[in-house]
Amino acid sequence: MTRTQPAQETHVPREDAPPHQRPSAESPESAVPAPDGPSTGRLVGVDLARALAVFGMYVVHIGPPLSATHGPASWIRYMADGHSSVLFATLAGFSLMLLAGRREPKTGLAGRQAKARIAIRAVILLALGTAMAVEYGGVIILGFYGVYFLLALPLVRLSAKALALIAAAFALVTPQLAFVLTSLLSPSVQESINTYDPLRRLSEVGVLDLLLTGFYPALTWMSFVIAGMALGRLDLSSGTVRRRLAALGAALTAAAYGMSLLLAGPGALRSLAEDGSSSSGSGSMPLDSASMPSGGGSFPDMSASMLLTAGPHSGTTFDIIGSVGVAILVIVGATVAMDRLPRLRRLAKPVIAVGTMSLTAYVGHFLAQSALAVPAGTGTQTSWLPLLAFVLGATVFAAVWSHFFRRGPLEYLLNAATKPAKRIR
Repeated sequence: MTRTQPAQETHVPREDAPPHQRPSAESPESAVPAPDGPSTGRLVGVDLARALAVFGMYVVHIGPPLSATHGPASWIRYMADGHSSVLFATLAGFSLMLLAGRREPKTGLAGRQAKARIAIRAVILLALGTAMAVEYGGVIILGFYGVYFLLALPLVRLSAKALALIAAAFALVTPQLAFVLTSLLSPSVQESINTYDPLRRLSEVGVLDLLLTGFYPALTWMSFVIAGMALGRLDLSSGTVRRRLAALGAALTAAAYGMSLLLAGPGALRSLAEDGSSSSGSGSMPLDSASMPSGGGSFPDMSASMLLTAGPHSGTTFDIIGSVGVAILVIVGATVAMDRLPRLRRLAKPVIAVGTMSLTAYVGHFLAQSALAVPAGTGTQTSWLPLLAFVLGATVFAAVWSHFFRRGPLEYLLNAATKPAKRIR
């Protein structure tokens, strides 16, 4: 918004409003957008940022690999590697605050019901993620989301300052802790743990993967979620807050990547997604299913010097801090753009609709990819046409659906599943 005074909090419209007057869908990863108007730019901007995160994951899952791109396409592919899933996780933390109370945490009965809603969503996402992992492997982020939500429950009443300090502490400590823990977990120890893990029996993703050795391990990825929770507690309608956040995001990005280049040399920012391996246990695995090692949770021996790198999927302190900086810049940039450029906001409505039903868009692209036999990005794939077709298809579907319904298909089911939380007393 152009004004610097805080706007009033957005009210959720009545359920009985006609479809064309309702906002777009609310998902576990989406904001609750309000009717068009300057005072709602901050939430519409969050939905736009969420759509960009969804499309970024499309780029990684469907587009050509980084090694097959050149020029501007290489920058698009590089920024999508790791950064899109980090933005997704950061926005998940923001969405937790929409459930638990934006500026002021819900307390009493409302607070207990909000926590129950979050817990129910967490269990459902964990179950859905496990089911999808049976077919698509450990690249599915939904199960990890469920764990993030459960781990975040004790933090939902904290202030923005407290959450920011916790996120910073996690970023500084957990990558080194993860490196030590994974170095102590020999293949035989991991196998012994996985043998008694019911989740591991069902899919490639077990408890050990969810917490430490998977593609988006909670130990290090909670930094992004908690940072998003801190953002959710701030008044993004305030020009002063947005300017400070923009300065913070730029400083974090420059400091993290600059220091990594200084300490680790020219290859410090190289994406590990091209290697088909993760970092020393602290980062995410590659998202291209064709490049994944079998088992998904195995880690090669890596030296401690890898902790100085900051490339996508390295999962180091520098990677976490730099990626949070990028996420902040995207969220603030999208918010300002939707506020100050009303014509752009009108033109971006179909894309914003994707952000409001991100769960449907995420799950749907896996199902469509299987049904249409669209290959994941591989070393032999060079065409961007499948990716463009998926982006266009998701945009058209979301635009049409949101014209008639308040929530996306999966968002509607998830919302219905959380209604028993109202019985909490």
